[in-house]
Amino acid sequence: MMGRRTLLAMGAGALGTALFQRDGGDAADRRWRWGVDYGAATDPVLARRFDLLVLEPHHARPIAPLRGPGSKLLGYVSLGEVEKSRPYFATLVRDGALLAPNPHWPDARHVDLRHPAWRATLLDRVVPEILAMAYDGLFLDTLDNAEAMEHADPVGHKGMVAAGAALVAALRARFPNILLMLNRGYAALPEVAPRIDYLLGESMASRWSFAAKRYEMLSDSDWGWQAERLRGAKTRNPALRLTTLDYWDPADRRTVATLYARERAAGFDPYVATLALDHLIAEPAG
Repeated sequence: MMGRRTLLAMGAGALGTALFQRDGGDAADRRWRWGVDYGAATDPVLARRFDLLVLEPHHARPIAPLRGPGSKLLGYVSLGEVEKSRPYFATLVRDGALLAPNPHWPDARHVDLRHPAWRATLLDRVVPEILAMAYDGLFLDTLDNAEAMEHADPVGHKGMVAAGAALVAALRARFPNILLMLNRGYAALPEVAPRIDYLLGESMASRWSFAAKRYEMLSDSDWGWQAERLRGAKTRNPALRLTTLDYWDPADRRTVATLYARERAAGFDPYVATLALDHLIAEPAG
């Protein structure tokens, strides 16, 4: 999952900046680019080169310097879990809207997407506060949790996927003019695809292995499974822009370039980063 509950200190920020300054400044290259930066010190020079940026909205900083000509900025929202650091965490605990911790990110707890307290918090507090900061819309993460929870406990968690789809529908109804980008959430796509503007296939060809503690490539069948769902969503919403996110060591520029080429050849708009997602990393030249 893309939610960065605790930013990992992976020490690649300076490298990412250097790569961008050396390779990312070619004005003749007008390919559409998107990126993710959950860090608090986003470099505005780098940021303005991206057409779409997903940012952590709770850092105390202005976002206007990060906006390039015609670019769009989306604020991060986790639909399926909540970090302990969020100001509404204690209230959701009190109201009984939170479930077990995420085993990979123990500072975050899964959300009962069916709970009215979570719906009210999201629609009446979380999203309005983000939009008040001049973001163009939202990046919706961790909707996959709904499918995982319902699969693990079909009785106790019955209706989680439907509740997640209903939350996205409620967001579109309440805020009809904002941009919505969804990370995966494939079980809800039949209902959700017509209501979103961007769809992300995370860990499309490569991922971070929590077990092995290293980056690794996925199989062709894994890639094909996601590609089929991305393209299926586009048949339901032809205006949908399909994006991908792969994880790899930016020092291995050859493999990173191969990942970009593979996703672009398939018709997707790629971004390759480290697991921490705490700085922008340029696409290697060539």
